[in-house]
Amino acid sequence: MIKNTIFSKIISHEIYADILYQDDLVTAFRDILPQAPKHILIIPNQVIPTINDVKPEHENILGRMIISASTIAKQEGISKDGYRLIINCNGHAGQEVYHIHMHLLGGRVLGPLLVR
Repeated sequence: MIKNTIFSKIISHEIYADILYQDDLVTAFRDILPQAPKHILIIPNQVIPTINDVKPEHENILGRMIISASTIAKQEGISKDGYRLIINCNGHAGQEVYHIHMHLLGGRVLGPLLVR
């Protein structure tokens, strides 16, 4: 299993990121290549490579990711107009870093989820 990712280095503050939230389970920070006016990544502090690697003992981590997303969306002023949460799994879905991460996107009309 992967022990160290670029996200691990952000969690431990070895690499700078604009961190908006951090607790014992998750860290949230602004994406450096935003796809929307508000683009925040929410990651578990424990490396879980993909959704396929999630186990029952990770339930509290995944729940914290969702609750953090809701809290951050309110703080960022996008909760009323709406936002999107995305978790990609493996290459066909576009996962580039093999450390689960949830994209919180908002701040404009996002359009359809997939292009036909």
